[in-house]
Amino acid sequence: MPSSMSSRRQRTQDQVLAVLAEHGALTRADLSHLTGLSRSAVASAVTLLADQELIDENPIETGAATRGRRPTTVELRQRSGIVLAIDFGHAHITTAVATTSGDLLAETATHLDVDSHPQEALDTATDLATQALAQGGGTPDQITGIAAGIPGPLDIHTQVVRAPTILREWTGLNPAEELSRRLGHPVTVANDADMGARGEHMFGAARNINDFLYIKASHGIGAGLVLGGRTYRGSTGIAGEIGHTRLQGANNWCRCGNRGCLETVVSITEVRQQLAHVLAPDHPVADGDLPPLADLAPHPAAARVITDAGRTIGLVLADLVNCLNPAAIILGGDLGTAGEPLAQGVRESINRYAQPASAHAVTIACSTLQQRSELLGAVATAIHHNAAR
Repeated sequence: MPSSMSSRRQRTQDQVLAVLAEHGALTRADLSHLTGLSRSAVASAVTLLADQELIDENPIETGAATRGRRPTTVELRQRSGIVLAIDFGHAHITTAVATTSGDLLAETATHLDVDSHPQEALDTATDLATQALAQGGGTPDQITGIAAGIPGPLDIHTQVVRAPTILREWTGLNPAEELSRRLGHPVTVANDADMGARGEHMFGAARNINDFLYIKASHGIGAGLVLGGRTYRGSTGIAGEIGHTRLQGANNWCRCGNRGCLETVVSITEVRQQLAHVLAPDHPVADGDLPPLADLAPHPAAARVITDAGRTIGLVLADLVNCLNPAAIILGGDLGTAGEPLAQGVRESINRYAQPASAHAVTIACSTLQQRSELLGAVATAIHHNAAR
């Protein structure tokens, strides 16, 4: 019996630590809700974890006199040091060094065909991380956590890239093991849209929102789903691949092997090609380059193209709004930098195709972090996951 009680107590503590790693500071009531544990079980676990100096419990300043026990929040005790964050896009790699409070110390980046050259991408990320560490004035022995986001689905049970139609050259690789071997520290790896959702939840437009969708719309289109305050990844980690939703009437071939996927119609590549065609008289360019979308959005013709892209994305999101009833949709990635014209198009489709009550309940907003949601999500993950170790 004592052994059984000890094992149960340890599982309870592990549950509490995992939820705190996922969400940051929470009240005891929040812990009970998110873990499904009774309030007495949470109270016991909090006491034991505090005795082990793994967590801190701090009073909430209410500004008013209260009777009885003062309300508190519980959070993981942060170890002093620095964290490394890595963001793999389809065509770029960005790394950052930050404090365990989330303050960025240094950032490095480069362009690279990540999809086709996994080993080169992993080696380059290692070099960039080393450069960022030096620029930030840190040393390897100060690292308390490392996290990375990759632009494709990762099996949450094995940490291996399994989907052969997305990141085809990465299939069979375990990015966490590969990066850990190169960097000499454990590395937490997740899908980049999930990292983006985490970044918005901790630092951006989704702070204090526990039911929202983060849409990364760049070369590919993916969704990070946060439901009830927790990241939802599905049974194997592939939830949120909305870029491969088939659109009626669309026939372009997609890299996944199907025709008419959403990302063949409104990826950043497709939208910029449309903008180049529309704006050629006003913006002559030699090699197809265009100004940033944020600069083009005020142009009436460009705004129409961007709003139409938003309407197309909104067709897919309307079904998710009906199914999940989120409080907010945060638009990120390259397309998210277009701002209001994109959000307007998404809103129009959701108002047209989602159930009125669900459409009324959801706020549509562009990322306040611009194209750094994924990188800052990796910072947040490195801070929280490694504080729990």
